[in-house]
Amino acid sequence: MRRRDAVIFIFILQNGKERDFVIFSSYAFIFLFLPISLIGYYAFGMFSRRASQLWLLTTSIFFYGYWNWNFVPLLLGSIAFNYYIGTRLFRQFRTNAGDNSSKLLLTTGIVGNLALLGYFKYTGFFIGIAHELGILNGTVVDIVLPIGISFFTFTQIAFLVDADKGRVQNLSLINYGLFVTFFPHLLAGPILHHREMMPQFDRKESIQAHAYNVAPGLLLFAIGLVKKVAIADQFAPLANIGYENWALLTTTGAWLTTTAYTLQLYFDFSGYTDMALGIALFFNIELPINFNSPYKATDIQDFWRRWHMTLSRFLRDYLYIPLGGNQLGELMVWRNFLLVFLLGGFWHGAGWTFVIWGALHGMGMCVHRAWQRMGMRLPRMIAWAITILFIHITWIPFRSKTFVQSWTMTGKLFCIHGDQHSEIGIIGLIDKVAQSSQTIFFRDSISESYILYMTLFFGCIVVFAPNSGELRSRFKPGWIAACAVGGGIGFSIILLSRVSEFLYFNF
Repeated sequence: MRRRDAVIFIFILQNGKERDFVIFSSYAFIFLFLPISLIGYYAFGMFSRRASQLWLLTTSIFFYGYWNWNFVPLLLGSIAFNYYIGTRLFRQFRTNAGDNSSKLLLTTGIVGNLALLGYFKYTGFFIGIAHELGILNGTVVDIVLPIGISFFTFTQIAFLVDADKGRVQNLSLINYGLFVTFFPHLLAGPILHHREMMPQFDRKESIQAHAYNVAPGLLLFAIGLVKKVAIADQFAPLANIGYENWALLTTTGAWLTTTAYTLQLYFDFSGYTDMALGIALFFNIELPINFNSPYKATDIQDFWRRWHMTLSRFLRDYLYIPLGGNQLGELMVWRNFLLVFLLGGFWHGAGWTFVIWGALHGMGMCVHRAWQRMGMRLPRMIAWAITILFIHITWIPFRSKTFVQSWTMTGKLFCIHGDQHSEIGIIGLIDKVAQSSQTIFFRDSISESYILYMTLFFGCIVVFAPNSGELRSRFKPGWIAACAVGGGIGFSIILLSRVSEFLYFNF
């Protein structure tokens, strides 16, 4: 193959600075944006439901644009494109128009969405491969990834598929715009179905404040804020410094680093989900549950029924089942598992480590399927231990930047890649964290046993404590509940010394 010498010019929009408004765990969001949004929503609701919807749509677009206004036309263009395609598909379904024209229109819509996502998220990845293969040679400029593009793209692809099948409800442009841009879910999910959201925006009771929604909303928001600020952000320095010094870690240092990330990711993602559900309830909107104690899973299939549940639902309904699901024989089931999880891994990020992570989970599903078919079962505790170990190990390529880093870190867990240069153990990591970042967990002169006890404590919380959904179902408003919620929010606000974005904003 001939090598082409060329300078590669990629259109790039200036990346905005990190803005507080788009972070739920920030002073600006808690004390400014959220109160103004709620006051305006209910104030306009006194005049008309449509005015209240327009206000919420406007604030949601402002919320997105405050991060980087350059991407607002991109978001609005995506909404207009998908709304036009979706309404045409639905009309053709109702009028029994020809299948060929509907298939062409649906294909155009899906390809258009994937092309947009592919350009911003994967252009650099594929051009990098072309460079490594010697196909291209030139200057490559990184493309700024619009925040939330993975989520609003998949949400709208699902809308188009369902519109083609006549499953949509209420094709009002305002409602559709709210469905896509509603700010609690816009940046990091959950991935929504139109039929579970659009009718909610049209209910008369949605524009009136109701204690039966506000009270549990505050509970969920408080739980999520504590998870994010008081737990996830405290484990973050340990995980970050450990991965930055991966080549120097000892076996104990590697275990502490990877365990810190396993807990950080859990509390960060579940914290965001809880806060999103709580904020939506302030507006009388019920978002789908997206997180259900995944580290309690006793097999890999159970894990994916609990982790990022709306993504699992999307991949099942719009990829796994169309590929044939489990109706075409065992080999085809395995093929479908691998394809679905490879796509799921690649959706999370444009890099080989994400592909490896997806492939490992796809293979894990195949092994689990074969084990089930043989009718074999393990004791519950052993099954849980194997599952959590697999999840723990596979988070390593998910977090690593390169294959070498991932392979080395995994080997260090099992004393495979130890050498004379490995010098950072548990105490070394704690000292580095204490020198670089003051947190409530890591301070000068902290003991090794203290951090081990804290890690064990939060690990037990993950496995044995009731999750936010269970706490909500048991929730009874009262003075004790009010003090607990207020105390959790107050304690978290005290810890808001710096703005820390949610991990899933990067995906």
